[in-house]
Amino acid sequence: MFAKETNCSTAAAEAIALFVRLGTLHYGEKVSQLDHALQCAHNARLAGEGEAMIAAALLHDIGHLLHHEGEDAATRGIDTRHEITGATWLRERFGPEVSEPVRLHVDAKRYLALRQPGYVGSLSPASLESLALQGGAMDEEEATRFEQDPHHAEALRLRDYDDLGKKDRDDLQSFESYHDMLVRLAREG
Repeated sequence: MFAKETNCSTAAAEAIALFVRLGTLHYGEKVSQLDHALQCAHNARLAGEGEAMIAAALLHDIGHLLHHEGEDAATRGIDTRHEITGATWLRERFGPEVSEPVRLHVDAKRYLALRQPGYVGSLSPASLESLALQGGAMDEEEATRFEQDPHHAEALRLRDYDDLGKKDRDDLQSFESYHDMLVRLAREG
């Protein structure tokens, strides 16, 4: 039992340490990665989501903190595929209920660009820039494949929290306040 608890605590501590060390980075948005993560988790919690989705919202952009391309990668025309990097890291530590919505959150943006009128016009300049790098709006074949993925509904909800989490706010819980939740969700090593 102690080994499992230690491994789970380690997974939570690793996530927290990444945000403490690199969370002040911006990646084109007016809010930091840390503020964005906290806002997304807050939005998921307000919507009544379970812990796995709250964790996915909190950690969905962790791939930005794991790659080594810098804050201006999109400006330099580089798609870092942060969703894949992040999902791989999360799957090893928290499992598919957290990692799969993260893996699909970029596809969800591309899907909404096709299916939801006015969606593209609602995106921030940085999100528009990354959408272009990520392939733009899906075509019908891609959209059909996305709709068949068992995690697409969670990815669409995560995308909503992501798109709403780009405001200046100071009324949010600390990242560390999510530690116990992350420990509960962490996989045994």
